[in-house]
Amino acid sequence: MSQRWFLYHTSEDPFAFPVGPGALKLRLFVQSGQHLSCTVVHSDRYDSPGSEVPMPMERIGSAGAYDIHEAIIMTDTQRSRYLFHVGSPTGDYLWYGERGMSENREHAGTFQYAYIHRSLAMEVPTWSADAVAYQIYPSSFNQGTLQGISDKMPYLQELGVTAIYMTPVFESPSEHKYNTSDYYKVDPAFGDMSGLKELVRDAHQRGIKVILDAVFNHSGDTFFAFKDVLEQGEASPYKDWFFIHSYPVAQTSLLNYETFAKAEATMPKLNMDNPDAADYMIAVAKHWVREAGIDGWRLDVANEVNPSFWSRFRRELKSEYPELLLIGEIMHASGPWLRGDQFDGGMNYLLREAMLEFYAQQSTGPVRFMEQLLHLEALYNDQANQAMFQLIGSHDTLRFLTACKQGGRGWDRERTAEQRMKLAVFFQMTYIGIPMIYYGDEVGMEGATDPHCRKPMIWLEQEQNTVLHKWYKQLISLRMEHDVLRKGSFRPWFTDEARNVLGYVRNSGQERMGLIINNSPNSYQLELCRYRSDKNVLTDLLSGMTIRNSDRLIVEVEPFGCLMLH
Repeated sequence: MSQRWFLYHTSEDPFAFPVGPGALKLRLFVQSGQHLSCTVVHSDRYDSPGSEVPMPMERIGSAGAYDIHEAIIMTDTQRSRYLFHVGSPTGDYLWYGERGMSENREHAGTFQYAYIHRSLAMEVPTWSADAVAYQIYPSSFNQGTLQGISDKMPYLQELGVTAIYMTPVFESPSEHKYNTSDYYKVDPAFGDMSGLKELVRDAHQRGIKVILDAVFNHSGDTFFAFKDVLEQGEASPYKDWFFIHSYPVAQTSLLNYETFAKAEATMPKLNMDNPDAADYMIAVAKHWVREAGIDGWRLDVANEVNPSFWSRFRRELKSEYPELLLIGEIMHASGPWLRGDQFDGGMNYLLREAMLEFYAQQSTGPVRFMEQLLHLEALYNDQANQAMFQLIGSHDTLRFLTACKQGGRGWDRERTAEQRMKLAVFFQMTYIGIPMIYYGDEVGMEGATDPHCRKPMIWLEQEQNTVLHKWYKQLISLRMEHDVLRKGSFRPWFTDEARNVLGYVRNSGQERMGLIINNSPNSYQLELCRYRSDKNVLTDLLSGMTIRNSDRLIVEVEPFGCLMLH
């Protein structure tokens, strides 16, 4: 063998996954910097050797040490056998299959995708691809009530959001409501069941979905089952609903039961391996969908709950409510939970960290930012990427505008903070997945982490950042107008490390859109390769400016400016 390169593939998600009936998407990681070309050859598993059909793979881009190549192969029988042919510009080549690399095709072996089961062809709710979500912290949004939220529904509709996600609204002694007392009761401080029903009805009339927050990793210590354990100890029929190490249960500095996080006495951890506890919580989840008509659940601390519970949870809820959106709160890489048997999507905190580095802190350049984007996208299948909550902040993080003011380069970082946040929002609204706005970000609210990020919403217009507010409305409107921004693929266009400028393309059928971001205080004129479009004249949808689309595409980008070329 004349060459050995780094190659990686496995015939399982996210390297091989269904994207439709008889359609299988394949990903191959290959060593970067070698300019390698990749072809997949495939056939039915039972066809005779030598009958495979070749298909060139598309190089998506570089994720640092490796390039990502992809192809979609079709199979009428739902069965597939395949291997890869990888070649270099110098003529070196090798075959890559289940047995590794070889110059001999037979010695490489073949990968097998035994059968595309319908259950594995993960489907997300039909409405999620068009969603722009808005997170509400009920205690701080408006009057601290559900009625207060309902009163602001016209504001949310005018902003352009199509889904609201509210942190817990169920009875709890705390302000944050993550230590539930009664899973079947709206907290009286917020209202009651009729108020929640009215909120959902009003939202639906305006084309807005409603997602609630469920805490099934732990309960509150005032939850009836835990209270019974406190009173009866080992004789309690609910003792196995929790993780009790000894009796009597002690709520002292030396806790003898498991809790959320570290020794949070008021948040005893639930044992979802217990059939009765699991039955109870699944009944809770169905109750609120059935009675209040909600459209989805965001599941708190989802990664600490037994995955077998989530598999059952998804199976039972989706069988009755197939259009229900399930979002898991996982603050790290969440691939194992997003294979089609648990959640539709997650809260993409890894993307937020990449955006913090590039836009807020300016501690990394466009090359690393683009590498991170491709790496993160390759962690998940297409359906999960489509349903990810793409956030720049939440009730658990410092506000993005505050991060911009604390970070950045040079003496003028506070002066440019708003501009850099605008770039981050531009990216968020033109990227794949479901953009999620944390309440108040759209009017320039600031604050460090909890509790400062949970301050009351600013409603007085003279105190709001109207520039940001207008920017959000414009970008949401453009996202809704152009199908390519909601459903198109994401592809790198270029990166200019010296200028701190990058470009990317969204593709959907015949529609293409080029996006350019200048994350620097300098105005630049750039000469780029021809934008992939049949149009002779391109229009920047933000300003109305027109640009001739020739082999020498010349664009000028303002300091901390951006272009949306269509």
